[in-house]
Amino acid sequence: MRRDRRTYLIRRIVDGWNRFYVTRFIAPAFDALGPGIDVSSPRNVKIWGAGITAGAHLHLHASHGSLVRLATWRSAEREGRISIGDCVLISPGTHIVASEEIVIGSDTMIASNCYISDSDWHDTYDRTAELNKHSPVTIGENVWLGVRVIVGKGVTIGENSIIGAGSVVTQDIPANCIAAGNPARVMRELDRTRKFRRRSELFQNPEKLDRDMDNLMRYLLRENTTLGWLRSVFSPSRTD
Repeated sequence: MRRDRRTYLIRRIVDGWNRFYVTRFIAPAFDALGPGIDVSSPRNVKIWGAGITAGAHLHLHASHGSLVRLATWRSAEREGRISIGDCVLISPGTHIVASEEIVIGSDTMIASNCYISDSDWHDTYDRTAELNKHSPVTIGENVWLGVRVIVGKGVTIGENSIIGAGSVVTQDIPANCIAAGNPARVMRELDRTRKFRRRSELFQNPEKLDRDMDNLMRYLLRENTTLGWLRSVFSPSRTD
């Protein structure tokens, strides 16, 4: 598809169904959840286990064939926990799996196909048990993880830091820097005198943001027709 061929009415119906699905099936899976959750392709979001919490304006952007998965593991002596702050973005294909504890700070952006885990899940020599191969993960506020970043057990990433695409983070990364590589290492420091504009600024007036997004959707779909949409579904052409 070259563009969205749905009419405004069809788009609103689909969005309404998605909101119902999120309210009925996704929100109850959290132990606690703030207002303003936004989920794309909600049938491709999987929440599993207890101890998962998130703040306001969580954005879970899944897509067909790219699940977003948040899961905790319960063992005899403990239960994993995932704590997500406000205004966090989680992109398609990302898996966050906790055996002990994973904390993700507010305003953090996680790009597609990232993997965050606080456990190796199997011991080096005893492949049938986790044993002591687990340690909490902390990702600070306003962190940006690039595409396909892997964050391993026991890691702390400081606030405002950026992790380059494809990096494997096996040790702590300080605040206010750019790190990349396998294993990830600091490439350069950020200018601490410059002000960061965080995702939370987008949600200072949620009602205005909703109106602006609705007006944008009306504008982008203004030329679409029901017949054109049906044609694009059942007999698409090169212009669709």
